Amino acid sequence: MKIHTFLIMNNSHLLRISTFFIILLFLSPGVMAAGEKSNDKGEEFNAGRMIIEHIIDNHEWHIMDFGHTHISVPLPVILYYEGKLDVFMSSGFDHGHSSHKGYKIESEGENKGKIVRVVPGTMETDAEATVPVDFSITKNVLAVFISIILLSLIFISVGNAYKRRGHDAPRGLQSLLEPVILFIRDDVAKSSIGEKRYERYLPYLLTLFFFIFFNNLLGLIPIFPGGANLTGNLAVTGVMAVFTFIITTFSGNKNYWKHIFNTPGVPWWLKIPVPLMPVVEIMGLFTKPFVLMVRLFANITAGHIIILGFVSLIFIFGNINAGLGYGVSVVSIAFMIFMGLLELLVAFIQAYVFTLLSALYFGMATEEHH
Repeated sequence: MKIHTFLIMNNSHLLRISTFFIILLFLSPGVMAAGEKSNDKGEEFNAGRMIIEHIIDNHEWHIMDFGHTHISVPLPVILYYEGKLDVFMSSGFDHGHSSHKGYKIESEGENKGKIVRVVPGTMETDAEATVPVDFSITKNVLAVFISIILLSLIFISVGNAYKRRGHDAPRGLQSLLEPVILFIRDDVAKSSIGEKRYERYLPYLLTLFFFIFFNNLLGLIPIFPGGANLTGNLAVTGVMAVFTFIITTFSGNKNYWKHIFNTPGVPWWLKIPVPLMPVVEIMGLFTKPFVLMVRLFANITAGHIIILGFVSLIFIFGNINAGLGYGVSVVSIAFMIFMGLLELLVAFIQAYVFTLLSALYFGMATEEHH
């Protein structure tokens, strides 16, 4: 299948890709422990809190601080509580320092980071009230929107370029993306699923790879619209893993299910009277997507934590002695640059591994009996 034919003729794939992103958007929880933005005068630098605030989701997109002035992008807060829908901007919370319309961002306890009801006229949490259902457009949700728009613009422009130029040599974005698309098609989809069946799974695998890779790269950019730890969010990686699990399950043929419930070549005493092997195989059905989810989340989050840790060292030693802080900054910046370059490699590897394992699962589910 020619690459330009794939991009031009398969318009129905745009609907599949859009559906994938929309479900991903609405299944991702609106609130994932928003961090408290507190920089009171005289407060010592807290490396742990700074790192956590940068890697978790939030109800505002923090950009930078000038002294005690916070510069951030306020986001819509959408709450459903006791049959009533409340919609307002997160700027009403004043970076977590005040309540708004009877709600506040909890700063401690089991609901830390979540929006809770408060006693009218106070900042005290209403102990009798439950946490409202949160449909807010948080930082990670906005990052999904941004990546959808950017990816759509990129691939629609590339598809239109193929339509205009036909079989001419690729140029610009075409020459950049075509080798990657061919790599996923030939070395991932074909080799893992097979020549006869790979085409039906290729749109999903390409969507998966470019979504993960693109957001991995955006997460390394420290300024808006970059910096969101989207692929380091368990809700996001979990939804992608669930998609792979569902496709694998519904693609399974007779031979696939036979190997799960009556594995050939296994002694009978591992099947009867206690179905040990079927139990192990069924557990494997769920551990595979679980591993997909955790691997991507852990690797991306770990990279962010390490880089932010080097940043923190500058301020930690600077609080001890200004000269020591300047000295450590040279080493920290050098390691930050090294980790940044390493994370560029990790961004590709993690997207490749997630896509490859998904393709392998599809291949195992559709493999015929030999």
